[in-house]
Amino acid sequence: MRGNPAMHDLVAPGSLGAVLDLLAAEPGIWTPIAGGTELMVAFSAGRLNAPKLVSLWGISDLRTIQANSDTMAIGAAATFLDLRRDAVIATEFPLLARAASWIGSVANQSRATLGGNLVNGSPAADSSPALFAYDAEIEMISVRGTRRVPYSQFHTGYKRNVLAPDELLYAIHLPRRFARHRQYLRKVGTRRAMAIAKVALGATALLEKNTVQEIRISAASLAPYPTRLFDTEAALLGKAITRETVLAARSALLAEVKPIDDIRSTAEYRRRVAVNLLEEFLLELRRGELHA
Repeated sequence: MRGNPAMHDLVAPGSLGAVLDLLAAEPGIWTPIAGGTELMVAFSAGRLNAPKLVSLWGISDLRTIQANSDTMAIGAAATFLDLRRDAVIATEFPLLARAASWIGSVANQSRATLGGNLVNGSPAADSSPALFAYDAEIEMISVRGTRRVPYSQFHTGYKRNVLAPDELLYAIHLPRRFARHRQYLRKVGTRRAMAIAKVALGATALLEKNTVQEIRISAASLAPYPTRLFDTEAALLGKAITRETVLAARSALLAEVKPIDDIRSTAEYRRRVAVNLLEEFLLELRRGELHA
């Protein structure tokens, strides 16, 4: 069954203020659409349950990438091709640049937006492990003003988040303080390119005298939504990276994740791959082989 255009209304107010006014007037009625790489797939399959759509495409206030003195501010409608082309992201946030290169083809990357990837909330979202690893904050906007939450608090369930019915995701903020951190990102999929992740793991860590001073570990496809692995981090924080510590971290990860069986993989496979990726990260970290 294919979608029927007559069943949907699409408006393009052309400015951020006009979009926010529309959402405020009819909260929960209008579904924002930016690049459309997810919603149009659902439409083509006859699965788009959004009768009223408001376009964000072409609103310059949302498609920005700005390097400030202490943060990187990325507008929600910045595309993944925009991210790949930005010199500061490539230098200071290489995990995000790498994740951006995983998003479908170049044609997809020129339409798909970072904000759309987060609001869609797929458990396998390619950008999420990198954003968790960089301690991202999410800024939301409405006619009532703006507010921020840590990205680790943004997702609340499968394809659910903290956005109010009259809010838009406005920007993603990354602190510019990871120059000394060791960084890691791996995705395991059916193919090297244009594949949804069976498992992905992202991490940053700061070591001093082989002791973990800071660490962030995050995963895709290991829970109902992208997640940061706080219990696994706790098993490593303040510890030297020894064989015993690695084993304790593996056990913590296995207790923390909740993968499922689906058409791409089994839960057991995901668990085994995840602990192997974690061990790879920790051993490379101990050897000093990771990007810093």
